[in-house]
Amino acid sequence: MPSFTVPPVVTFVLLLILASTATACTEHDKHSLLGFLAELSRDGGLAMSWRDNGTDCCEWEGITCNEDGAVTKVSLGSKGLEGRISPSLADLTSLLHVNLSYNSFFGGLPRELMSSGSTIVLDVSFSRLNGPLPELPSLVTTDRPLQVLNISSNQLGSEFPSATWKMMKNLIALNASNNSFTGYMPSSLCIGSPSLTLLDLCYNQLSGDIPTTLGDCSKLKVLKVGHNNLNGTLPVEIFRATLLEYLSFPNNGLQGELDGAQMVKLSNLLTLDLGGNNFSGNIPESIGQLRRLEELHLGNNNMSGKLPSTLSNCKNLKTIDLKINNFNGDIGKVNFATLQNLKSLDLMRNNLSGVLPESIYSCSNLTALRLSVNHFHGEISLRIGNLKHLSFLSLVRNSFTNITKTLHALKSCRNISTLLIGRNFMNEAMPQDEVIDGFQNLQYLSVHDCSLTGKIPIWLSKLTNLKILGVYSNQLTGPMPSWINSLNHLFHLNVSNNSLTGEIIITLMQMPMFKSDKAGIYSEQGLLDLGVITYATDLSPLQYRIGSTWPKVLNLGKNKFTGVIPQEIGHLKALLYLNLSSNNFYGEIPQTIGNLTNLQRLDLSNNHLTGEIPASLQTLHFLSEFNISNNDLEGPIPTTGQLSTFQASTFNGNPKLCSSLLLNHCDLVEAPPISIISAKQCSNKVIFVIAFGVFFAVGVLYDQLVLFRYFG
Repeated sequence: MPSFTVPPVVTFVLLLILASTATACTEHDKHSLLGFLAELSRDGGLAMSWRDNGTDCCEWEGITCNEDGAVTKVSLGSKGLEGRISPSLADLTSLLHVNLSYNSFFGGLPRELMSSGSTIVLDVSFSRLNGPLPELPSLVTTDRPLQVLNISSNQLGSEFPSATWKMMKNLIALNASNNSFTGYMPSSLCIGSPSLTLLDLCYNQLSGDIPTTLGDCSKLKVLKVGHNNLNGTLPVEIFRATLLEYLSFPNNGLQGELDGAQMVKLSNLLTLDLGGNNFSGNIPESIGQLRRLEELHLGNNNMSGKLPSTLSNCKNLKTIDLKINNFNGDIGKVNFATLQNLKSLDLMRNNLSGVLPESIYSCSNLTALRLSVNHFHGEISLRIGNLKHLSFLSLVRNSFTNITKTLHALKSCRNISTLLIGRNFMNEAMPQDEVIDGFQNLQYLSVHDCSLTGKIPIWLSKLTNLKILGVYSNQLTGPMPSWINSLNHLFHLNVSNNSLTGEIIITLMQMPMFKSDKAGIYSEQGLLDLGVITYATDLSPLQYRIGSTWPKVLNLGKNKFTGVIPQEIGHLKALLYLNLSSNNFYGEIPQTIGNLTNLQRLDLSNNHLTGEIPASLQTLHFLSEFNISNNDLEGPIPTTGQLSTFQASTFNGNPKLCSSLLLNHCDLVEAPPISIISAKQCSNKVIFVIAFGVFFAVGVLYDQLVLFRYFG
């Protein structure tokens, strides 16, 4: 059969005919849209499209119409809109979908839009709305068609409405997270909205008990009410919602024990997150019946007992977070080899003990392992090298031994970027073995508080991606290595509290990241829930979240360094924290420290520094901590600039310093005033001097005559 081809001219004519028969939007809908536009102070360029009267409003940007020309969709997310949301949008009687998210509105959400008789999806998330959420009148008897309401991440407040949901019979998803709602969780939610599938109220200020009526949500799959002020217990009625896949109440004030008999009813559960509460008791053995469970978060509670062996039955587990509890005993009863999907295991700050079970090295997909602050002992098995995906490892504050074997084993973990092994390997020698290689991706290494002996090892110079290095509180000796400036990405160096000697080497003044304005970013993809505790000083622990910008730090404090502080220190303009305290530095404080205009903390205390305080230090406007005590400085303390804001203790132990802050006031050490004497006193003194001079001259002449007589 011969093929038949429609000529292009015919196609064009057909399109013209179809276009001429399409129905343009109604004047009513156009007027309603222009009413919305009129309330905007910034329209993101919409006016150029919308105010062209010769254009069908169905062709306007963000507008969709049905075949009858009625507006069915307003999609204006991320358009840079500012102003009020006009109630005129509710006059669009065929409007089904509204998306105004990621804009900058002010005022509240119009009641008319909430009670629209046509809209089924309303998304105003991330739009800076404020004020209360409208409470629909109780006299309204007509059920609203709204199915999806997303008001998350705004500034809405006041009490969370309760009567409104009785008119929302069709509501399927409600996201009101990240606002400032107060009051109680409404007990009418599931009664008024029996089809509710998703409820997210996290990050608000809700209080009181969890309503027992949540058990009536027979279709509920996602329940998230974390980061509020809820208290009481987890009601048993909630376990009647057997379709639940995501049960999340972290960071509230909930208490009580987990009811294992009730928990097994949630056989569809994928995520259980009850972290950051006051739950006590054991993890029930019945948890092994939750075969679909992928995430278990019970960290930051008061739970205790041994880890149940039945965890091995939850073969789909990807995350186990049990940190900061009172779990105890050996973890060898859990057969980790069955947990082949496990990616993150966090057991930090418990009372767990024993050696690490060999089965843990069979979790081939493990990316994060945190065992810090427990009582584990023994050696790390060479099998840890099987964890090819391991990126984060923290063994801090246990009793592990044989640091050399540990490092040789870990070098096979090619993806490791964070290695925290401090407070172990007590009194061992720092490995000097140059064949320690690998660690190509290592960004953060901390081997602190181990009392390790030896020198700073040369194998550290091979860690070309290293950003943070902490070897403080050991017994390391010798000078700073000259290769230190080859670590091009290092921006946080802490070697304090050792016995390092020598002068400050010039290559230390050439550290690229200490001189660069480039931000000190330390990131761990997929590990944003893990925090990292570091000791930037010897006194106070500072917590940094992975993925955040870290301060640029050079801490050489509490060593045996000597010599003068080089003028080149002024090159390190990006430093936020400089600590040279408790060494044997002498000479003057370099004027060039005034070039470090980003400094927030400067500690030069407990040295042998002399001379005056440089006036250039007054330009350090961000300085919040400053200490030059216990040196031999002299002269006045600057009375202007940032230095004038610090207390006297900052300058203690410098007896030659003076200031109104100190006992040693500057007016007491200045030259005494010239005394004014009378003319008579002056005349008498002049006569006395002349007479004395004549007498002295005559005496000398007489002596010369006598000597000449006898010896001439």
